[in-house]
Amino acid sequence: MSEGTLPTILTFDSGLGGLTVFREVVAVRPCAHHIYAADDAGFPYGSWAPEALVERVLEVMESLINAHHPDLVVIACNTASTLVLPHLRAHFASIPFIGTVPAIKPAATQSHSHLISVLATPATVKRDYTHELIRSYAAHCEVMLVGAPHLASLAEAFMRGETIDEEAVRTEIAPCFVEKNGARTDHIVLACTHYPLLLTQFERLAPWPVTWVDPAPAIARRADHILSEQGFVAEAGAPVVGRAVFTSGHKPSPVLAHALGEFGLS
Repeated sequence: MSEGTLPTILTFDSGLGGLTVFREVVAVRPCAHHIYAADDAGFPYGSWAPEALVERVLEVMESLINAHHPDLVVIACNTASTLVLPHLRAHFASIPFIGTVPAIKPAATQSHSHLISVLATPATVKRDYTHELIRSYAAHCEVMLVGAPHLASLAEAFMRGETIDEEAVRTEIAPCFVEKNGARTDHIVLACTHYPLLLTQFERLAPWPVTWVDPAPAIARRADHILSEQGFVAEAGAPVVGRAVFTSGHKPSPVLAHALGEFGLS
C-alpha cells in the first residue's frame, strides 16, 4: 500500500438495512472507495435454513470479493453475522471482517430501570449467540426478546417509497414496552440493521420515550480502527461517491435511487 492510497470498504447486507451502518462507516472514513452490496435476491435471510444461508453468503461474498477486492468487509446484518461470520473469516483469511451483533451490553450497562428489550428478527431471537450475550452482559436485567416478523420488510418498503401501515409498525414494537413494579422499559436494542430506518416512526409510536440502541456507530469505530492498523490514514475531505450493488441485478426505482443518493451511493 502506497502513501495516500484509499481503502476499499465493502458493506454487505441482505437488503437495505445495512445502509444504517454504511452511513456511519462513511462518516468516519469519508475518503474511501465504498461499495454497498445488498443480497436482495436472497432477502430475507431469516427465512433461510442455517446451512443453506452459510452456503449462500459464502458464494455471494466470493463473487463480491473477486469483483471489488475490498480491504475490509463489514457484515451489516445480524443474522449473517451470528451465523456466517466464522465461516467467512476462515474462508477469506486475508481480509478482515467486522460483524454486527445485538448491542445488549451497552443497553444493559446504561439502563436505569433494568428493564430492556431486544427488538430483532425471529431468527436472531432464537440464536444461541443472542442468549449468550444476555447471560454474559445482562444477567442483572430483565430482558424482553421481541421477534418482529414483518418489521424488516416494512423498512424495505419504506425505503422504496411505499406507504407503510403505521399500525403494523406499532404492533411490531408494542411488546418491547414493559411496565413492572413501577418501572418501565428504558432501553430497546435495535438488533436488526433495518430497524433504524424506521426510527422516526418508532419514536412517534412509542407509548413512552426510551433510548433506542443502534450498534452502527460502534461498528464504524471498529472499522476505522482496523483500517488504521492496516496503515490506511484517515483523510479529511469530501466523501467519495460510493457504488450500490444488488445481487438481483434489478435497477433501483427512481425513489430508491434518490434514497441511495442521500446515503452517498450511485
